[in-house]
Amino acid sequence: MLKRSERGWRIVATALAFSAFGLGGVVLGLIFFPLLHLFIRRSAQKTRIARLTIHYSFRFFIELMRVLGILRYHIKGIEKLHRPGLLILANHPTLIDVVFLISLVKNADCVVKAGLAQNPFTRGPIRGTAYIRNNSGSQLIDDCIASVHAGNNLIIFPEGTRTATDGTMKLQRGAANIALRGQCNITPVTIRCQPLSLTKGLPWWKVPASRMIFTLEVGDDIAVTPFLEQAAGETALAARQLTRYLHHYFLPENTAHAGA
Repeated sequence: MLKRSERGWRIVATALAFSAFGLGGVVLGLIFFPLLHLFIRRSAQKTRIARLTIHYSFRFFIELMRVLGILRYHIKGIEKLHRPGLLILANHPTLIDVVFLISLVKNADCVVKAGLAQNPFTRGPIRGTAYIRNNSGSQLIDDCIASVHAGNNLIIFPEGTRTATDGTMKLQRGAANIALRGQCNITPVTIRCQPLSLTKGLPWWKVPASRMIFTLEVGDDIAVTPFLEQAAGETALAARQLTRYLHHYFLPENTAHAGA
């Protein structure tokens, strides 16, 4: 009976947390960011304030979920994220992975769906943070490289979507091409969630039997020069090899997640 009531509370708590997230998005989108756009003229300063706002908002959301008893988390190697100009690649088991990562990185940049820039509730944050939109075609890779070279910390999920519940994963080559063409070493982050929840195809209200425990581990940087040297400077071949390496790097975490 106690476990049943605890699970019932976590359903209610999850609803409260996501409602707060949605309400916060409305307030930021309709009030804060329009005011920011109105009163701050310098583009760089406006972007810095906007990204800090999202960073602290996401940190608050994660702490709210912890206080409500929805999750606990452990972070290893967080000091490695306290550097500028990082290309951060991570596996993608759950709905809130990007929220976790941005809550840990103050000057985070990321790639967002272009449609969010037209949504009245998300238009303000997208414009304010200057996140990269995914509708620029071949220019997308150049925009990502320019972001890292400018000192931003770019967060990318090489899968492009959440991992399937059976743990199978298929990485796109875009992240590898960004790293190789931009000569950007990779800062890998492995994300593990036990028990399985907030994953692809699983509605938010289907909470697990116990609270989620997230483990985020920031690994040592992965140098890209050896992949270019091995491929004799042929970027396309090096991208295939690097993508294969990343697949094996992240696969154990996804397998563990799927079997949780």
